[in-house]
Amino acid sequence: MGNKAVFLDRDGTINADKNYLYRAEDFEFLPGAVEALRMLQSHGFLLIIITNQSGIARGYYTENDFLSLTEWMLERLKESGVNIAKVYYCPHLPDAKIPEYRKICDCRKPETGLFEEAAREFDVDMAKSFAVGDKMRDCSVCEKTECRGFIIGGNSVSPKIRSVSSLLEAAKIITGSE
Repeated sequence: MGNKAVFLDRDGTINADKNYLYRAEDFEFLPGAVEALRMLQSHGFLLIIITNQSGIARGYYTENDFLSLTEWMLERLKESGVNIAKVYYCPHLPDAKIPEYRKICDCRKPETGLFEEAAREFDVDMAKSFAVGDKMRDCSVCEKTECRGFIIGGNSVSPKIRSVSSLLEAAKIITGSE
């Protein structure tokens, strides 16, 4: 059978995209984002975040900084009744300043390694699932699977990916609440 899931980008989708965000005091949920997550969750979707975090590879912040912010964000969401199944992240960059993160990987979007890992781990049925992000790479999995996508504030170049103004608009379409 498989579970239905929504694969979510973080920066520019759930929270305001501020250059290389890593501090809780700079974190700001986008208008309607928490409501959207609650709506998707109430319709039985697993919420899975997949985020590129090249700021780690660039030396702008550490992996621990990222993990601390993630923990803080997950707590704020939980207080609002939202449970994120898991956060997957890619800290790599081919020309990284920090040698341990300098590599070409299959987890950095638009590669689909993290989507595939999440689908295996949570037994996700891609035909019942969606990807939402603010860049085409956040929906790259839609090109290789039956997953459909939404791009926030951008123009879609794929019939399987719709352009929307916000995560809330995507959630309303996904849940048939529009």
